[in-house]
Amino acid sequence: MTPPPRILVVAGEASGDTHAAELVAALQARRPDLTFFGMGGSRLAARGVELLFDAREVSVMGITEVLPRIPRILQILKGLAHAAAERRPDVAILVDIPDFNLRLAEKLKALGVPVAYYVSPMIWAWRRGRVRTIKRLVDRMLCILPFEEAFYQEAGVSARYVGSPVVEQVPAPDSATAFRERLGLRKDAPTLALLPGSRMSEIRRLLPTMVDAAKQLAAERPGLQVVVPVAPTIPREEVTSRFEGSGLSPILIEGRAPEVVGASDAAVVASGTAVLEAGLMQRPLVVVYRVSLITYWVGRLMLKVAFVSLVNLLAGRKVVPELLQGDMTPERIADEVRRVWTPGAPREEMLRGLAEMRGRLGEAGAATRAAEAVLELLPPRPV
Repeated sequence: MTPPPRILVVAGEASGDTHAAELVAALQARRPDLTFFGMGGSRLAARGVELLFDAREVSVMGITEVLPRIPRILQILKGLAHAAAERRPDVAILVDIPDFNLRLAEKLKALGVPVAYYVSPMIWAWRRGRVRTIKRLVDRMLCILPFEEAFYQEAGVSARYVGSPVVEQVPAPDSATAFRERLGLRKDAPTLALLPGSRMSEIRRLLPTMVDAAKQLAAERPGLQVVVPVAPTIPREEVTSRFEGSGLSPILIEGRAPEVVGASDAAVVASGTAVLEAGLMQRPLVVVYRVSLITYWVGRLMLKVAFVSLVNLLAGRKVVPELLQGDMTPERIADEVRRVWTPGAPREEMLRGLAEMRGRLGEAGAATRAAEAVLELLPPRPV
């Protein structure tokens, strides 16, 4: 009797875990006989994936942040390669984290394991030379941004735009009052959302400045609710400790970042997937980010695009402000929030841009289309 097909799934941070879990769910709906193992977080675990390693161990960003973790990251890479050699998966699904996953893909290629890559590395933004590596190692690139498919196909990579999983992960549009009610917030209070990221390094680097900006805005808006969605990778005390001495009492919500943005009058959001989620909620937002100086200067030398946020990249113009490095000050953040807080031309222009960006992503169903592409890589079922 032929054993059920095995699939190796490897995802990194919180957003990758979510995308991977939805893809696994779509595969399970079509092929209940499939078994899964690999690396991920709580959402993949909830889908019944056997996790050999926890995704949080490799969820670091920036040169100075990664260096101390390299020995453990290499140990995990070796462990996954060893598991693949032992278990011989019929296909591997690698999700995002390119520095890790492309090295793993090299080892999987040597084992003859077909590789589907979900959530394309942003090599069109920097390190474009990687496309040659991807062409050699990846059997199917599953793109979640509409302009990526043509970029890869021109380089000879088998690529398919499956749609953005974020489109269906965010709640349906609704009023700020409705979202506040859903989250148990005061319905008539001015509300500011702070989204500092899902990595500890981001909490340490970004949240104190966000808190200082919120303090300025609270002085002008009596009764301001400051709401912070907390990623499952972050202990709550790491967030609350950054508010000590500020005079602010933040309302912490477990996850539910898009709903928190939906409940807000405006949001301050760390650059990353959260910006796209926030943009889809059709609320004014300010994008912020700061990394170590070494990481920043290396990044600037390699960056090939005009913007860092997906909202602006998809729109092809500046829709939301991006305050990076030295520009990310409490004063600048507060100024940008003030500009779009109340109805008027700046707010309406931003909302029009966000609606236009949303239209470019197309229809829901990314996980379903990605699952169909993965199934094409599996060996045919025995008759």
